[in-house]
Amino acid sequence: MIDFKTARSNMVESQVRPNSVTDHRIIDAMAAVPREAFVPKGMQAIAYMDEEIVLPGSGGGNRTLMCPMNQAKLIQLARITKDDLVLDVGCGLGYSSALLARLADAVVSLECDEAMAESAIETMVEQGVDNAAVVSGPLNEGYESQGPYDAILLNGSVPAVPQKLLDQLKVGGRLIAVISNGTLGRAHVYLRSENTFAEKVAFDATVSQLPGFSAIEPAFVF
Repeated sequence: MIDFKTARSNMVESQVRPNSVTDHRIIDAMAAVPREAFVPKGMQAIAYMDEEIVLPGSGGGNRTLMCPMNQAKLIQLARITKDDLVLDVGCGLGYSSALLARLADAVVSLECDEAMAESAIETMVEQGVDNAAVVSGPLNEGYESQGPYDAILLNGSVPAVPQKLLDQLKVGGRLIAVISNGTLGRAHVYLRSENTFAEKVAFDATVSQLPGFSAIEPAFVF
């Protein structure tokens, strides 16, 4: 039988802490949330491996669970506080939302694959996550009716961030996305200030693409 508690501790100590993740709240969340609960039962043995896990889905294209290092580093970029409302774009089977729920006041978990959304709801209920709501819809459109958001996190790479997503940020809000038009991507931070958006590149990251995003450049104002 696999000792998932030990595997989770090893993940934190070997994959998260050594890779510039210093926010103790994120470290505590990743040490507490059972990652194995958010993968299909036949894949639990590889839940803590140091790479992306391909998840079966019905929405077209491969969907993945991000590797722990990239997941933690992207969440850290968002600088989430306990008072924040967060939009989790492409929540998949719910692992990212379960982590964010430990950091924020509330999480809106957006998923385009209805089967994945249903699984995310079921698992988060089982895990006692009561401040995250799973909603279905196109990922590139966000979920405007519940915004604006203090932080928006994209769980996968995109060729460009649509203006419609950026517009769902509050003033002072942060959007975190990996921008990639090939194999290599870079984590970007977008910060809203009134009607302008500042952009900063944070680090290189290899992350699988989210479905439904085009390469059209956003028309945001610096």
